[in-house]
Amino acid sequence: MRLDLYVVTDRKQAKGRSHHEVVEMALAGGADVIQLRDKDMDDRGLLALASDLRELTARMGALLIVNDRPDIALASNADGVHLGQDDMPVAAVRRILPPSMIVGASVGTVSEAVRAEEEGASYVALSPVFSTGSKDDAGPGRGLEMLSRMKDAVSIPVVAIGGIDGSNAASVIEAGADGIAVISAVVSQDDIEASARSLRQIVAEAKRRAGRS
Repeated sequence: MRLDLYVVTDRKQAKGRSHHEVVEMALAGGADVIQLRDKDMDDRGLLALASDLRELTARMGALLIVNDRPDIALASNADGVHLGQDDMPVAAVRRILPPSMIVGASVGTVSEAVRAEEEGASYVALSPVFSTGSKDDAGPGRGLEMLSRMKDAVSIPVVAIGGIDGSNAASVIEAGADGIAVISAVVSQDDIEASARSLRQIVAEAKRRAGRS
């Protein structure tokens, strides 16, 4: 499971571009994972969109993760689901999804990360590493020290999200993250493909310097 560049969709930040357009360009730029995130779409629309993106990501060799909705993830043949702290518990979702499906969890503390791993999470996402305006409910940045302690405490991959862009992506990898998750640093940019490619290269270079390529 490669998590170098993990792009989360957000229609409100996409400058009028559709989920499909954003995802197509992000994949062309080298995104390894796409998370479909849309809080406002009805179930039928979300399932149709997830199924469409599943075909697109599969063709490009990338993973599709659905935010919050294990039912939509399962019905669309997505690779997995991502859960927040207010969503269904990881352990409950593990009981209803096939063992092969990925279950990711947003965490804000080391203890939350350890619990998520114990309940069967495939990876955890420290949110937010830096303060961000992309998510209204994100809270204050947790910092690189927290990221390093979390990486030492769990054996599953740790992804960093929140306030990450080209200026600090390398420092996140150096602190131990297995990958970066971004919204505005890709989705809000005029040239999505170029932005994704640049971030992917920064991560790859930071991993190479750390002997983790």
